[in-house]
Amino acid sequence: MAKKSKMVKNERRKATVARFSERRAELKRIIRSPETSEAQRTAAQTELSRQPRDASPVRVRNRDSVDGRPRGHLRKFGLSRVRVRELAHDGQLPGIRKASW
Repeated sequence: MAKKSKMVKNERRKATVARFSERRAELKRIIRSPETSEAQRTAAQTELSRQPRDASPVRVRNRDSVDGRPRGHLRKFGLSRVRVRELAHDGQLPGIRKASW
């Protein structure tokens, strides 16, 4: 089980990313566009750098949705490898069974 504070912090980051995502996408489009003037590009870059660090989606950590484990995250299930193994053995994941040969 991960620390509650880390899980809460990650949820707060997700909310910040969602709040700033539209404006970030617009600023990045302005910066990448070859039609924008140099002044517009610099203004967009400064505005992008003034946004909070947690507005970047790279800072969000993939965590187990059940207990918040940060490592061994399997994106397909949204769970950690440990939790997937436990649930698969218990028969809780439909269509998943233990491989044996």
